[in-house]
Amino acid sequence: MIRKYSYLFLLIFLTSCNYIKVQDDEDLLPEIAAIVNTEKLFVIEIKSVLPKNISKEDSIVLVRSYINDWAIKQLLLQKAENNNTQKDVDEITKLVKDYEESLLINNYKELLIKQQLDTVINEKEIEDFYSKNGNNFKLNEELVRIKYLHFDNRIINEKEFVELFKSDKIEDLEALEKKQLSFKNFQFNDSIWTKLDNVLLKLPFSKDILLKKTKLLQKQDSIGLYLVAIKDVLVRNDLAPLNYIKPTIKQMILHKRKIELIREIEKILVQDATKNNNFKIF
Repeated sequence: MIRKYSYLFLLIFLTSCNYIKVQDDEDLLPEIAAIVNTEKLFVIEIKSVLPKNISKEDSIVLVRSYINDWAIKQLLLQKAENNNTQKDVDEITKLVKDYEESLLINNYKELLIKQQLDTVINEKEIEDFYSKNGNNFKLNEELVRIKYLHFDNRIINEKEFVELFKSDKIEDLEALEKKQLSFKNFQFNDSIWTKLDNVLLKLPFSKDILLKKTKLLQKQDSIGLYLVAIKDVLVRNDLAPLNYIKPTIKQMILHKRKIELIREIEKILVQDATKNNNFKIF
């Protein structure tokens, strides 16, 4: 029955209009595109969703789909309204009202937070938070401080690259960095902590091997040569390093400030309303 009504509306509309095309002269378009009982779908509503520079064929397809979806929605809505009890309707109305109020309140809170929240966090505050909440920062993944280098077999000066990689001198590292366009993959900064799972995606070594400190791992395959040096390792349940967890700590501090700010705003609102006799408890 729904499909019968929907295609009847389509037939009437398309017969009188042929198709709706985006154009400047709205007077050439009929005002109403379709009707379901007392609900009307206007041409301007369809026109607003049609892309510009659309072909006649595509326009007809989109119009048919839009009208059909609209008609089905209206028919289902009217059936739902007629078959729900007053209690159901009241409960839905209350849910909608509660949701609308929550959206308005949250939007207002976000506006106040944006205007009043202090987002500057100094290093001492981060360190204090870390030291007081250390037990909350246990790792659930392995981390490594690692440097690695991968280049293919066509490189002529392989021995030079190996010696530069093995060196701890800053100038040797800089020399490698200048030749980075010759490498397939690399990471030279072993002062930062990296997720081991990310490293395993790039290097043909097992997890057990990469979880051991070593000055040099070397592996040759058909693709090329891999060089790895592991400076430090942390495993699951170890305390997360401050530098690694710092972004998370900043977010936690900001979240705490947001909660405190909202509580203070709510407190002031109640005090002002009570003072001005706008809030009374009987």
